[in-house]
Amino acid sequence: MTFDELSALRPDLAFIAHWVPNNAHVLDVGCGEGVMLQYLQSDKDCSGYGIEIADDKVLASTLRGVNVIQQDMEKGLAIFGDNSFDTVLCLSSLQMMKQVEPLLRDIVRVGAEAIVSFPNFAYWPHRVALLKGRMPVSKSLPYQWYDTPNVRCATINDFRELAEECGLEVIECVALAEGKMVSVLPNLRGDLAVFRLRKKAVH
Repeated sequence: MTFDELSALRPDLAFIAHWVPNNAHVLDVGCGEGVMLQYLQSDKDCSGYGIEIADDKVLASTLRGVNVIQQDMEKGLAIFGDNSFDTVLCLSSLQMMKQVEPLLRDIVRVGAEAIVSFPNFAYWPHRVALLKGRMPVSKSLPYQWYDTPNVRCATINDFRELAEECGLEVIECVALAEGKMVSVLPNLRGDLAVFRLRKKAVH
């Protein structure tokens, strides 16, 4: 898969991909259909694994040539040792977890760096929907309230606080809209939050 193909398919993943170094050993937690790992393997010579629970997505990942482990992310990453990976990805799946904090700690335990993305609940159309008395539905939150897999709603500011509580250093934080970075009022104008994290150095 080329960068242009990735950009056309998932502009958010195309932006995030530039944070993953060439030849990195990568774990993609909640890898979905394996699009990101397929690109990283073919274009950046990365190696690694995906974790996914849904049968159809495991099959799709396998057909893309991705090494995928069928496992419930909620059960943690105990099968991997500390610092087993250069980069751990958790893209648009953390908000589907009941226990966000333990998984976040596990993600940075097994990886030197982590990249986490999630729908930004503070995005202005979401706020407008709430002002109208309705739960938001958008490209980043495409589900109705009664059938959504998302069990957690967070804003950029909320997640920054959680990262601090977990003893993590925020290397970079950006808000994306249609896969492009939003620099002015990101918590209001970005529909997807992306954080690049690592464990704080112990002095």
